[in-house]
This record gives sequence, structure tokens and C-alpha cells, in this order.
Amino acid sequence: MDAAWPHAGRGLNGSRRSEARSLLSGRRASMGSRTARLRCGTRPPRNVMAVRSWPSSPLAAAGRAFALMVQPPTHVAFDGRAVDGLPDEVLPLDRLRTLLLDPQTGLEVRDAVWRELVVRARRDGPAWVVAAVGIALPGLRRVAGLLASGWRGDTRDLDAELLAGFVERLTTIDLEPPRVIARLIGAGVRAARKARDAESDACRIRTRAVDPTAPVHPWDHPDLVLVRAVAAGVIDADEAHLIGATRLEDATLADTAARMGIPASTASVWRQKAEHRLAEAIRQGELAFMPLRRGARRRDGAAGAASAGPLPRSIVSRR
Repeated sequence: MDAAWPHAGRGLNGSRRSEARSLLSGRRASMGSRTARLRCGTRPPRNVMAVRSWPSSPLAAAGRAFALMVQPPTHVAFDGRAVDGLPDEVLPLDRLRTLLLDPQTGLEVRDAVWRELVVRARRDGPAWVVAAVGIALPGLRRVAGLLASGWRGDTRDLDAELLAGFVERLTTIDLEPPRVIARLIGAGVRAARKARDAESDACRIRTRAVDPTAPVHPWDHPDLVLVRAVAAGVIDADEAHLIGATRLEDATLADTAARMGIPASTASVWRQKAEHRLAEAIRQGELAFMPLRRGARRRDGAAGAASAGPLPRSIVSRR
């Protein structure tokens, strides 16, 4: 596995897909000795998958690499005893992923796990990069479906950009703020969106139109800008709710935070950081051409955040 892959250059037309393959090909090769042993007289268990037909899609390849890696015996596992809220035992990574997807698992537990996963990916090498990608795969697949909407090119290119952006962010993400996994996936979404928009710009036929054209940046109503930002992964639905309710409606920050089940101080921090990302995304043109699709509500919020209600009424009414 090429450990330098997260720092490699960009490019939508094939290079990112090659980089994503290089990330996973090493994991595939590392399975070779196990496969050879199974062929030499030992009947393979039914749950051991063949590696002859390696998937061409980067996300499918990530899923295959993760599934192979967690097959017993494996040296890659997570010590749940180090995190309050997890079972007091060493957890297989596929079971850890199931626990993190459970709505009953709180934000603090998820963040504690993801902080440790990021540290291990940085410190302990490519196997833990594959582990991080595999555990995040349900979320990556969900946003990949949104990114592919309306895209006429090869979706594997977008998947490669998404995966590359996620892995690159593993090396730089600040582990102090909450919502570690949401910020990692958001970085992947932004990388894919930038590549998609750059490719769209390159393919667009330009003519000397006499009639004026609308600007390409999100110039419309602030509510629609928030919806675009959620669809792009710049902010999540809870953050859009905070901004919309407290900036565009008459709700106070304290009342909105109470309805979400979080302290007002936490809501203030979330809003401030979300507004900073939103302003930067607008400046960078990340919301241009973004279809008005509602993003899924965050399921890793504090207790009560999932029942905080929908996006602000003004957003919903204009969709």
C-alpha cells in the first residue's frame, strides 16, 4: 500500500481513481498469503471472500478491503475498554461500525472512537486508514449517491475524489471540536464537488449570448443557500436549523438549543463554526450548481438533537 497516497496530486480523469486503487491494492496484496495458505490443502471458510475479481469502484474496493481485513484471525481490532459507553472488550471493527451506526450511541462516544481511529490511522499505518474508511463507508456511500445525482460522467471518478478527500483530511483534521466523522465526510464531499464542478466548467460550451445570464454563485434567498450547503456537506441539517432559526427567524439561541437538547454554549460554538464554513464555501464557489436536495439529518447529535424538529419553516416552505 502506498502510504504517500493521501498526499498525491489531484485530477478527475482517472488519476484519483488510480490513487484510490493504490490505497486498497496494498490491502488486497496483504491478503495474498492468507489466500495462498487456504489454497494449499485447507478448505476456506464460507465467509472468506475471493480476491480474484477486485471491484473497479473505489468505494466498493474499500468495502472489500475492509471486509477482508476484519476476517479472523486479524490483528486490527478496537479496544472498547478505553471508551466509556462501549462494551468492555476488544471489538472487531465490523462490530464497532455497527455500534457507531446505532442511534443509541451518543455523540461523545462516536467522537471518542473517531479521535482514536484518526490517531491510529496517522500513527500505525495503512491498515488503520483502511479501517477508518471501512467504518465510515455507510456515510460515504450515502453522500456518494447525492453527488452522483445529475452527473453524466463516470461515478467512479467522483467516488475516487470523495475517498481521496476523506483520507487526506485524516492527516490534518483538528480532533478537538466535535463531529469528527461528519467533518471528515464533509471534506470528502467538498473534494468531489470541486472536481465535479471543474469538470463541468471544462465541458461547458460557451457562446456569445446576447441575453444576460444569471450569476453562478448562490445568489438567491438565504434559506436556499442553507439548503444547498446541507446538500454539499458544508454544514449539516442541525447547523442549518441553528442558523436559520436564530438568524432568519425570531428564535433565540437559548430556546433553539433547548429544543435540540444541547447547552446554549455548545449551540453557539456549532453556529459560529458552521457560519465560518458556510462563508468560506460561498467565497470558494462550492455551492454553485448545487441541486436543492435535502441532506439527511445528523444521527450522531447529542441526546435530543434528533428530535429537534425539521429545518426552519422558511427553508421547508421554499423547497
